[in-house]
Amino acid sequence: MDEQNNPETTEKKEENVIYIGKKPTINYVLAVVTQFNSGVGSVTIKARGQAISKAVDVFEIVRNRYLNNVRNKEILTSSEELTNEDGTKTKVSSIQIRMVAA
Repeated sequence: MDEQNNPETTEKKEENVIYIGKKPTINYVLAVVTQFNSGVGSVTIKARGQAISKAVDVFEIVRNRYLNNVRNKEILTSSEELTNEDGTKTKVSSIQIRMVAA
């Protein structure tokens, strides 16, 4: 099967998405700045649970210290239900911050 007809390669991939986790905040800030400096028009930051505050910090640092022409296009919040290793289900909050270069 060639790549053009392969359903795995024809699905839309998430581009310009930064997932916030346990790394230091500056790592994510540099990832966002690098994306914008490479010429993309928008970058989305995604985080869940305790990483939500770090995602907001990343956005504010990028906007106030590095790229003054960046603004938020939209902020989406939701809850996701995760299954723990023991089979119990837990609801976790999540956030998506979409930034665009003005």
